[in-house]
Amino acid sequence: MTHFEPPIHWNDHEDIAQKLYERFGNDFNEGKIYRIRFTDLLEWVLQIPNFEGQREESNEGHLEMIQSAWVYEWRDNQK
Repeated sequence: MTHFEPPIHWNDHEDIAQKLYERFGNDFNEGKIYRIRFTDLLEWVLQIPNFEGQREESNEGHLEMIQSAWVYEWRDNQK
């Protein structure tokens, strides 16, 4: 039986952050995550399986929230 994953959209910041952490693990620590260029972050988000948001729907607010959520995800996994 395949595991169904619901589609991910721009306002699913925690889900996006979890997927980014799964992809990059500890390659990015807190400082590095906050220094990622939004152009790179945007491309990585668009590459997430089940991500259904469109490039045009992206904005700085979403990207900032994703960055913050990614930092929290990274911190949670350092314990």
